[in-house]
Amino acid sequence: MRILLTGGTGYIGSHTAIALIEAGHQVTLLDNFSNSKPAVLDRLREITGVTMDFFEADVTDEDALDAVMADRSIDAVIHFAAPKAVGESIARPLHYFENGVGGTVKLLRAMDRHAVRNVVYSSSATVYGLSEDLPLTEDAPTSVINPYGRTKLMCEQILGDLFASDSSWNAIALRYFNPVGAHPSGLIGEDPQGVPANLVPFIAQVAVGRRPALTIFGDDYPTPDGTGVRDYIHVLDLAEGHVAAVEHLANKPGYDTINLGTGQGVSVREMVEAFERASGVAIPIEVAPRRPGDGPASWADATKAARVLGWTATRTLDQMTADVWRWQSHNPNGYD
Repeated sequence: MRILLTGGTGYIGSHTAIALIEAGHQVTLLDNFSNSKPAVLDRLREITGVTMDFFEADVTDEDALDAVMADRSIDAVIHFAAPKAVGESIARPLHYFENGVGGTVKLLRAMDRHAVRNVVYSSSATVYGLSEDLPLTEDAPTSVINPYGRTKLMCEQILGDLFASDSSWNAIALRYFNPVGAHPSGLIGEDPQGVPANLVPFIAQVAVGRRPALTIFGDDYPTPDGTGVRDYIHVLDLAEGHVAAVEHLANKPGYDTINLGTGQGVSVREMVEAFERASGVAIPIEVAPRRPGDGPASWADATKAARVLGWTATRTLDQMTADVWRWQSHNPNGYD
C-alpha cells in the first residue's frame, strides 16, 4: 500500500515509517517540523536505504493536503499530526482544538474528496482520565480531564460518527499508553522541544548531563514504592501496531478503538533503576508534591489488540532503556 503519514517525521511517525518500509509498504511523509527536525529524513534514509517521499506542510492546510493526495495514489492515512503535551494544552486550549480537532476535520475532508477512506488515528490512553478500574479495557468509561485528552476523544467521536454516516469509511483509533525507546541503531529517537514533558526523555537528559536532577512528583501514592505506575511501551512495538492496524483495515473494514500497551505497570522508581542499569549513570532525584491531574496507576488490557490485530508488545523494559540511552548518548543534544 501507499500510506500517508501526517506528522511523519515526529517521534512515533518516524519509527512507524521504518516499520512500514520493512513490511513492504510505500510511505509519504507530511510534516511542518513544528516538533521534529529535517535531519530525521537523512537518518531514515540511512536506516532503510530508501529516500522517503516527503511533503512539508501543515495538516490544517487543505490546499496542501489536496496537492499530496492528487499527485499520489494514497491507499490509507496514519494520522499522527497534532500537538501532544498535557500541560501546554491547559495553557493553550485553542491551539490544541484548532490543530488537533480542526486539523483532523480538514484531513478527513481532503481524504473524502480524493476517495481515500482508510485511516488509523493516533489517540491516547488519556481518554480514560483517572479511572481506577485496572487494567483499562476499551470498554472502560472515558473521562477526559484536560484539553489534550478532550481533543483525542472528540476526534474518536468524529471518526465514529463518520463511519456511522457512511460505511465506506474505515478507521481504527489506537489508544497509546506511554511510548518510550528508540531505534536500536541510535540514529533516531525522541527529541522533545524545550523541557521534556514525559518521564523517560527527562531521565535521559539527566543521565547525559543536560539537566541536574529528576523531579519525582509524589512518592506517597498507594503503589508498591509510592511512585506513580504507568504502562510503558517500546516505540517500535507501537510502530508495528500501526502496521498491523493499517493492514487490518485493508482486509476487515469498519471502525474500532484499540489499546496499544504492554499490559504491565512500571513505577517511576523502577524506570529510574532500569535506566541506571542501561546507562551506568546514577540519576539524582528530588521529590516534590504530587501534580494536579496525576493518578496513582494506569496500565492497559491489551488483549483486544492481540485478538483483532494479531499484535502483542514484545520488547522488555531493559530493551526500552538501553535503546533510549544509545540514542541519547550518541545524540546528547538530540538532532541539533
